[in-house]
Amino acid sequence: MASAPRAAARPESPGTRPPRWRAARTAGAPCRRARAPPWTPPGGEGGTGRRRGRAGGPAIERLGFRFSFDNGGSGDDFASLRINGGMSSEAASNHCVLSLPSKGANAGRLLTTPVLTDVVRGMVSSWEPDWALAGSSAYRMQYREPDSAPFSLGWITYLSRRCGTVPPLPAPVRIEPVEDKGTLILLTPERFTVANPAHVALARRVRELLVRAGLMQDGSS
Repeated sequence: MASAPRAAARPESPGTRPPRWRAARTAGAPCRRARAPPWTPPGGEGGTGRRRGRAGGPAIERLGFRFSFDNGGSGDDFASLRINGGMSSEAASNHCVLSLPSKGANAGRLLTTPVLTDVVRGMVSSWEPDWALAGSSAYRMQYREPDSAPFSLGWITYLSRRCGTVPPLPAPVRIEPVEDKGTLILLTPERFTVANPAHVALARRVRELLVRAGLMQDGSS
């Protein structure tokens, strides 16, 4: 019997990073770490994933690490996790992004609020990011944030206290504290989908309120 594909860690070099990172967040962002101790992966100082100014060049400590993992699936069954950690540069933020499958056996196991809430809380406990989210990439692709945006909004979004205070949000949105670290924003109790106009309208309304609270930037499409 063939074994299931194993998730592979893929350290990303500066030459392959997406436009959001290439912008270097030169405008700065309120959601950023005031200070961050140096972080060393299990492989030590030469561990994979450490950011470098050029291929084979010296590590740039303040830029930390970037790793991505996936489940080996394809199409609607594809899931991935991206982790940016150990950054102390004020031009960037530490974050974790879990992109979820939309169909398949994995979707049935993952796409519930209790499961994803526990997953995001686990990411926060392990990595102490400035922000984190779990959700389908479909919404983020259709409603792209500006390159300088401090974070993206998902079905379940975490914001560190470093980002600011989350304002009251309309039902059915839930706000939950994560110890003394920050706040979870859960958009819907049921599965959030971009195919549901009410879900999209709710997400856009929440984004508008976060803009008013100074947590996000105005001007996304």
